[in-house]
Amino acid sequence: MASNFDPNESNGINDINITPFVDVVLVLLVIFMVTAPMMVRESLNLKLPKAESSDTAEPARLGISINSNGQFLINGELVSAETLKSEAQIALTENKNVQALISADKESKHGDVVKVLDIIKQVGIDNFAFQIERVVNE
Repeated sequence: MASNFDPNESNGINDINITPFVDVVLVLLVIFMVTAPMMVRESLNLKLPKAESSDTAEPARLGISINSNGQFLINGELVSAETLKSEAQIALTENKNVQALISADKESKHGDVVKVLDIIKQVGIDNFAFQIERVVNE
C-alpha cells in the first residue's frame, strides 16, 4: 500500500495558533496585578516614630454653604459675599489653622463655588474641604 504523503505538498497547518498562549499570558497578568499590591505593602514595613508633642487640636472650621440659588450661608445664616469675606478674615485672625468646610448644593453653579474659593483664598485660608454625601452600596 503506497502512502499519499508528499513532503513537497503543503496541505498541513501553516499558521501557529497563539490564542491559548494569549489566554495564559492574560491570566498571569491578572494574577500579578492582584498580588503586586499585597507584596508591596508587606515589603514597606514602616515603623513610625513616636512623639509626645504632636498636634492633637483639630483646626477650627468655618462652615460655608452654597444653595441652588447661588446664595451663601455661614453656619446656616444667609450672608452676602462681602460678609463672607469679613467672616473669613475674622475666623483666620482667631485661628491661623482655620479650615473652610464648603457645602455646595449639587444644583448650584460652578461659578458660585469658584467665587467662594476665590474669597477664602484672598483672605488667606488655604485649608478647605468639600462636604459630600457618601453613597452607600447595598
